[in-house]
Amino acid sequence: MGRVSTGPENTPDTTATTARQQGEPVTDSVVDQLIARSNTLGSDPRNTNFAGGNTSAKGERTDPVTGRPVEVLWVKGSGGDLGTLTGDGLAVLRLDRLRALADVYPGQDREDEMVAAFDHCLFGKGGAAPSIDTAMHGLVDAPHVDHLHPDSGIALATAADGEALTRACFGDRVVWVPWRRPGFQLGLDISAVARDNPGAVGAILGGHGITAWGDTSEQAQAHSLEIIRTAERFLAERGRPEPFGPVLPGHGALPEAERRERAAALAPVIRGLASTDHPQVGRFTDDDTVLDFLARAEHPRLAALGTSCPDHFLRTKVRPLVLDLPADAPLEEAVARLTELHGRYRADYRAYYERHAAPDSPAIRGADPAIVLVPGVGMFSYGKDAKTARVAGEFYTNAINVMRGAEAVSSYRPIEESEKFRIEYWALEEAKLARLPAPRPLASRVALVTGAASGIGKAIAARLAAEGACVVVADLDAGKAEAAAAELGDSDVAVGVACDVSDAAAVERALRAAALAFGGVDLVVNNAGLSVSKPLLETTEHDWDLQHDVMAKGSFLVSREAARTMIAQGMGGDIVYIASKNAVFAGPKNIAYSAVKADQAHQVRLLAAELGTHGIRVNGVNPDGVVRGSGIFAGGWGAQRAKVYGVQEEDLGRFYAQRTLLGREVLPEHVANAVFALTAGELSHTTGLHVPVDGGVAAAFLR
Repeated sequence: MGRVSTGPENTPDTTATTARQQGEPVTDSVVDQLIARSNTLGSDPRNTNFAGGNTSAKGERTDPVTGRPVEVLWVKGSGGDLGTLTGDGLAVLRLDRLRALADVYPGQDREDEMVAAFDHCLFGKGGAAPSIDTAMHGLVDAPHVDHLHPDSGIALATAADGEALTRACFGDRVVWVPWRRPGFQLGLDISAVARDNPGAVGAILGGHGITAWGDTSEQAQAHSLEIIRTAERFLAERGRPEPFGPVLPGHGALPEAERRERAAALAPVIRGLASTDHPQVGRFTDDDTVLDFLARAEHPRLAALGTSCPDHFLRTKVRPLVLDLPADAPLEEAVARLTELHGRYRADYRAYYERHAAPDSPAIRGADPAIVLVPGVGMFSYGKDAKTARVAGEFYTNAINVMRGAEAVSSYRPIEESEKFRIEYWALEEAKLARLPAPRPLASRVALVTGAASGIGKAIAARLAAEGACVVVADLDAGKAEAAAAELGDSDVAVGVACDVSDAAAVERALRAAALAFGGVDLVVNNAGLSVSKPLLETTEHDWDLQHDVMAKGSFLVSREAARTMIAQGMGGDIVYIASKNAVFAGPKNIAYSAVKADQAHQVRLLAAELGTHGIRVNGVNPDGVVRGSGIFAGGWGAQRAKVYGVQEEDLGRFYAQRTLLGREVLPEHVANAVFALTAGELSHTTGLHVPVDGGVAAAFLR
C-alpha cells in the first residue's frame, strides 16, 4: 500500500550507489524498465491514485561476499509516488531470504513482525524502507509485478457480488482474491492464486485493488492496463445510468459564483472545526464528480458506509462529515448545523475507536473529520499541510468513483469497520508516523502577505514558506504576484492574488482566495506601501491621500477582513504591520510618509488591545534604510532620500548603515527574520510590540 510522498525524489539513485559499492556496472536495464513502467502507470490517475500502489522487478546481482549471482527484488518502498519514482524510492532485497520467511511466518496475529523481518533480507545499503506490500511482489513467481488502485478495479473489488462480477468481466484471465489485510498472508494468497491459475494475468483483491504480473516489464504493464480498461468498459456497458439515484430537491449545485462565495464563507468555520484536535490546512473542491454525488438521493447512505481501499481511508478517515441541509439553506443555519454535526462526528469517531481498540492499540490520533461535504457547494478536505489536504480530497473523489462503479453494476459494500480500524491503527502505520521529520515551525499555518511580489514583502513570503507556511502572495499586479508565488513552489506552497489594499472589495476577494486555496488565514503581514518624499510646502493633497489610502486605510481593511476570518476559525492568529523607524523618528521633509507610518504603529496598539480576547496577536516591525532589493527605493524614493541627505543614490545604503549604532546595512531578509521571530511561536505571549530592524537608531528607540 502506498503512502503520501514528501515530494519528488531528487537524491542520487541508491541502486546505482549500491552497484558502485559492489564494483558492478551502474546501468541496469531491469531497474530502468521498472522506473519507466512505474512512471507511466503512476502518471495516469485512471491507473492509480497519488502515492498509491507499488511495482517490482526481479533480476540478478553478484553477491560481494561469495562472488556468486543471487536473485534480488527491486520494489517500490514505503512512501513515494509511482508517477515520480526514481531508484532512490526502491527497496532492494535478496529474494532467497525473502521467500525463506514463509517457513518462519508466525501467522496473521503477528503480521506486523514481518515488515521488521524484511530488513534482514536487504541487499546492500541504501534504498527505501520495504513496505507492507513487499511480500506480494516477492512471493509471486512472475519476474514483474504491479499492484495498483484504479477506481474501476476497486469498484469491482467493493461490489457486493464482486467475485461473480470479476468472473463475468474477465473470465479466467483475472482471478478474485477475497479481502485480506495487506501483509505477508496476502502475499501468500496471491502467490497461490497465480500458481494455481497459470492462464491468469492478474487478480482483483477484494475491497482493495488489483495486482497484475508478467514475464517482462512491458507485459506486466500491458496486463495492468488490460485489467483497468476492461473493468472500465464493463462498468460503462453494464452499469445503470443513475447509480446514485435521482437528484434530491434543493441539493443541486449552486451557480459557480454563488457556490464559491458560499464556500469561502464556510471555509474558515469548517477549518476551525476540523482543527479542534490539531491545526489543519484546508482545500476546497467543487468539481462535477463531487457536486453530482452530493446532489443525488443515495449520497447520505453511501457516505455513511465510508471508503474501502486502505489508501483511501488512511487519508480520508473511515467516513466524511456530511451537511444534511439543502444548498440554499441560510448561511447561519448551515454554520449552526455544521457545528452540531461536528460534535456528533467527534463522539461517533471516539466510539468507533473504543469499539475496536485493543490494549496495545496506538492512542487515538484525533476525532475531527478529514472530509466535509456540503451539498450544492462541494468538498472541504483537511491535512497537516496543503499537499496532504489536497491528496485527501483526491482520494475521496476516487472513492466517489468507486461507489459509482459498484452501485452501477451491484451495490457498494466496503470492508468491515473492524478491518478499517486494524489498518488505520496498526502498529506499522504508527511507526511510520513516528519516523516523519518534526514539522517546521509554521507548518499548518496560512499566511497572507501584501505587497509580496518584490522587496521586503517578497523576502517575508519566502521566509514564511521556507518555515512551512502556506503563503498567499498578494500584490497590486496579478502577474507579478503569480510569478512570485511560483518561485516559492507549486500551489500546495503558495498562490498569487491581485489585491489593491485600498479597495475593500479587492481585499475581500484576496481573503476569499486564501479561504478557497488553504481553508482560511492565520498570519497576515501588512507590508504593501509606497512613499513620496517631500517637504511640507511641496506635499500635495494627492501625495497625502495616496499614501494614507495604501498604508493606513489599506492596513485597516486587510486587518479587518483577516480578523473576521480568524475569529470565524477560532484558532487565534497573527497580524504583523511593517511600519518604519519613521513611525517614531521625526525625519526631515517626509511629512506624509512618516505620518502614515505613525498611523500604522498606533493601529498595532489599538488592534492588540481589541483582538487579544480572540487569541489574535498584533505586532509591528520598524525597518529603516532597506535599500537593496526594496521596491520603494527603486521606485524613486531612493533618489529623493539621497537628495535630502546629499549623497549619491548608489551610496544610500552605506549612508544609512554608517549612521546606525551597529554600522550594518539592513536587507529585506532581516525584516523577514523579525516577522518570523514574532510569529513562530516562541513569543506566544507577546502582543502590541514594535521590533526595530534599523541597525540601531537611538532617536527611534521606543519610549
